[in-house]
Amino acid sequence: MKEAAAQRLIFLISLLFWTSGQVLPVRLTVSPSRSQFFEGESVTLICEDENSSDGGTVRRNTTRKLSECKDGWGEADGSSCNMTYIMPDDTGLYWCESMSGSSSSSSSIQLSVSGGSVILQSPVLPVMEGDDVTLSCRAKSPAHNLPAAFYKDGSFIGDGPSGHMTLLHVSSSDEGLYKCSISGQGESPSSSISVEEKPSTTSSLFLLYGLSSLSAGVVLVLLVLLVKRHIKRKSKGNQEVEENRLTHTDVKISQQEEKRNKSNEALRRRCFTAVLYATRTEEEEKL
Repeated sequence: MKEAAAQRLIFLISLLFWTSGQVLPVRLTVSPSRSQFFEGESVTLICEDENSSDGGTVRRNTTRKLSECKDGWGEADGSSCNMTYIMPDDTGLYWCESMSGSSSSSSSIQLSVSGGSVILQSPVLPVMEGDDVTLSCRAKSPAHNLPAAFYKDGSFIGDGPSGHMTLLHVSSSDEGLYKCSISGQGESPSSSISVEEKPSTTSSLFLLYGLSSLSAGVVLVLLVLLVKRHIKRKSKGNQEVEENRLTHTDVKISQQEEKRNKSNEALRRRCFTAVLYATRTEEEEKL
């Protein structure tokens, strides 16, 4: 029983050290959070790297070339990249590269810059399985919402009277290329929507149980060590008291023995004196 508990504690400690040693993913966020923009709009790209306080470097691959933010297409500000006036040539893949030396990079994001009059506003990052996703079809002018038609992988999927459509409880079957069109305005570019699998409850509970068990195990080990230390100190204290007691007893015995020896010595001297006196008296009488 004790061996099994010890093995489980060792496993959980190893698991904790393994997870603490993992390199956390680098993320790229976009503000405003969408994948399509009109020409002339501004956008900020932000690198989030939890492995480094310096963040990361924004890179891209467009029809122009593979380059970094500082190469002139954006204004680098720490781990952010500000693009104040985007153009169709800025359409391409964008990602972050870590500055921590871990050689890690984020997933790439496709940004599209339209020179037309209609764009589709959709999530730029993968969405979680089971969540609701709202698509918005936006015209450059007029800016107010207009009725729109929505398409997935080239097939019509429905109308949005106010320019919006919500996909309920998305799953992997909802992944694909989406676009929209507004009558008299035009059609948007296509944007990809990807769906991430939701972490299983079992895995989450196992991790929670593991961490709580580890915490309880550590506390138990600390308590055992404290109790052992207390017992050791108490035993050492008792030993010192006993030694002091023995020393005190030895001193008393020694003192008593010395007193007894002195008393015997005095008695022997008195006896010797008495014998000597008797001998002298007897000799004097003979004379």
